[in-house]
Amino acid sequence: MTDDILTVEEEKGILLLTLNRPEVMNSLNFALLRAIGDKIASVRHRTDVRVVVITGAGEKAFCAGADLKERATLGPEKVKEFIHTIRDLFTGIELLSKPVIAAVNGIALGGGTELALACDIRIASTTATMGLTETRLAIIPGGGGTQRLPRLVGKGKAKELIFTGRRVGADEALSIGLVNRVCPPDELLDESRKMAEMICEAGPIAVEQAKHAINYGLETDLHTGLAIESNAYWTCIPTEDRLEGLAAFKEKRKPVYKGK
Repeated sequence: MTDDILTVEEEKGILLLTLNRPEVMNSLNFALLRAIGDKIASVRHRTDVRVVVITGAGEKAFCAGADLKERATLGPEKVKEFIHTIRDLFTGIELLSKPVIAAVNGIALGGGTELALACDIRIASTTATMGLTETRLAIIPGGGGTQRLPRLVGKGKAKELIFTGRRVGADEALSIGLVNRVCPPDELLDESRKMAEMICEAGPIAVEQAKHAINYGLETDLHTGLAIESNAYWTCIPTEDRLEGLAAFKEKRKPVYKGK
């Protein structure tokens, strides 16, 4: 399936979404936000899609953030609508029951970095540049950046990056924990697919419950987090997949999980 501003490919349980506005560095306008949101919503309950990968078209940009040309035409009420739309989309990606991998293939600034932050795993090309640059436009990150960045890299480093609006290259992003790994540009999608394939080998219900436990447990104290983990664990106990995993181990074969 191909759309003008979002291309969609599916193969072996992996859904690849490519932001397709390379002429404007894959910047986010209302139309692209809604296209991504519609696709994320459409796979939320599909058991045949196990992992989502998000990247940008072309070699220059993952996503340069909000489309500032569109922004300049918007009145205050429409700007508020845009911020709510982008925030709700990124929250929807973060809370999607399936793992989401950001394949950051170039510039990812402002909302582009916020999109990557909303994903579970970030793999960056050596050409990637990331940063929350909004303060240089006399605004602040509005798509969750002030909340997700400190949770990922720590409060002090997040304050430095947000207050200065400084951009970081791939190596620094890796060193501060902003991305999980770095690879050459021509290997980025292959590396992202390899990661997705490894996830697809695991039990889908277990992966879903692990994501749930991590996301919600980190927002609480340790005691409550452990209770959340226990509840997620109990969800896995009665599944057919758990029995299949035990049988495959005993029989020294690869398990075949069905998400049941």
